[in-house]
Amino acid sequence: MSHITKAEIFEIVADSLPIAASLGPRIDKLAKGRAIVRMPYKPDFVRPGGTISGPTMMALADFTMYVVVMTLIGRVELAVTTNLNINFLRKPAPRDLIAEGRMLKLGKRLAVMEVTIFSKGEREPVAHVTGTYSIPPMDRPVKSARSRAVK
Repeated sequence: MSHITKAEIFEIVADSLPIAASLGPRIDKLAKGRAIVRMPYKPDFVRPGGTISGPTMMALADFTMYVVVMTLIGRVELAVTTNLNINFLRKPAPRDLIAEGRMLKLGKRLAVMEVTIFSKGEREPVAHVTGTYSIPPMDRPVKSARSRAVK
């Protein structure tokens, strides 16, 4: 069983990650060290040439990695991306994107993951992503972005 629930993840998104909230990701599957995240298609994601933009796919991959990290360490909002490498493999169709993420190695301070992105209904991936997250020391209290902005 995962160390975080879908509801807890979306509570973090609503409170501290407005850009992620605006993209409207949905979590289809959550398990220890794994997640499947869907980004519902929006016409705003399309770039010239009729394909979904690279920044949209990068945002989906990054969010998926964030979810994967929290399935193993729980609610740690200050886990952050330190590296993201993406290989665009083929032109994604203007439809939902599905990201399948998994942990490759979880250490005390770093987590290394991979994400494969598919266009809904397609068998061949449109992008392959690897990334690293930095995990903060667990003894620090965390304040949400909203509570920091109020001061």
